[in-house]
Amino acid sequence: MDLNFPPHVEAFRAQVRGWFETEFPKDIIAKYKSGTPLTTEDVRRSEMALGAKGWLAAAWPKEYGGPGWGLEEQYVFDEELERAGVPTVTPMGVIYVGPVIYTFGSEAQKAEWLPGIRDGSVGWAQGYSEPGAGSDLASLEFSAELKDGVYTLNGHKIWTSAAQHADWIFLLARTSRGEKKQQGISFICCPMDAPGLTVKPIITIDGAHALNEVLFDNVTVPESYRIGEEGKGWTYSQYLLGFERTSYARIGGKRAMLRHVRALASAAPEGSNERLINDAGFAMRLASAEIAVDGLEMTVFRILSSVAAGGSPGDAASTVKILATETHQLITELFLDAAGPHAGHKGPSSGSSPRDISAYFAGRAQSIYGGTNEIQKNIIARKVLGL
Repeated sequence: MDLNFPPHVEAFRAQVRGWFETEFPKDIIAKYKSGTPLTTEDVRRSEMALGAKGWLAAAWPKEYGGPGWGLEEQYVFDEELERAGVPTVTPMGVIYVGPVIYTFGSEAQKAEWLPGIRDGSVGWAQGYSEPGAGSDLASLEFSAELKDGVYTLNGHKIWTSAAQHADWIFLLARTSRGEKKQQGISFICCPMDAPGLTVKPIITIDGAHALNEVLFDNVTVPESYRIGEEGKGWTYSQYLLGFERTSYARIGGKRAMLRHVRALASAAPEGSNERLINDAGFAMRLASAEIAVDGLEMTVFRILSSVAAGGSPGDAASTVKILATETHQLITELFLDAAGPHAGHKGPSSGSSPRDISAYFAGRAQSIYGGTNEIQKNIIARKVLGL
């Protein structure tokens, strides 16, 4: 396998890198790197800058307004975005619901929702998990009752990322009850400013506000806000989850984290001549993490090759979810060891930032959200290995 990119892709890399260095808002990069929470205005401005360039919906086909890049260009773009320190694109719109809309939605739905997703002017949230239905998503009880062309939504969604920035939410709702839990679930969109919808922040251990509860009390939406057929929401959600689980890989970001860990471990703490990088045990763990990122990258290449051939990531994306989660946790544990008692403190003896600690805490949840690692292993055993 030739892992070198051809000259035209390297020329593309130089173009992307140059744009990020000269055109992307520098104040947003500085704020993001410092660990300062981004406001809704910051998120919009960041994503609209990419949208104005035509680069936000990087993986979309040209017929739906995407740049029409090949697999290599998409991969290089993601690498350069993370290398530049640009905030991670909120995935709920361009990565999750966008492909569902242009694959299963009506022409009217495509016309209404795709432009705002594509240019970054409209934010989305994902309403899947409920207090009694997390990894066992098929047990959801959120209800949508249809009468005279209008759905009435009632229920409680939780762990809803970026809901405080969103204009719309796509959700799974039970519209009927069948023999199996997966039956009778529909995929419905709802504006976040609808009467009866309430967002409550969930503040995590590091003081961050990334998660929310979203409560629906007799919220009404027209039947035309349902994507595809009634009762087929489970099928559409599984299509979406393939893209979600593949998006966790973030190879460029993990390589940047490894460089940061190596720099911390190579610097002697204030008042000491000792460098952690000289510790054989730590050096071995760091090398293992670097090898794990290489292995993850090869796995992503294999899965994305199937996407480039016209498919979706499918059940094999569960492999990426597990590897990406475990690798992220390994790297952030190394960071804590390297930073030691200075972790999270600014100053010459540290080199770290509050964002590093947030990455560690957020990483602990990665093996739970998006389907626990145990669930992913069951999927791989049944649907990939045929056991």
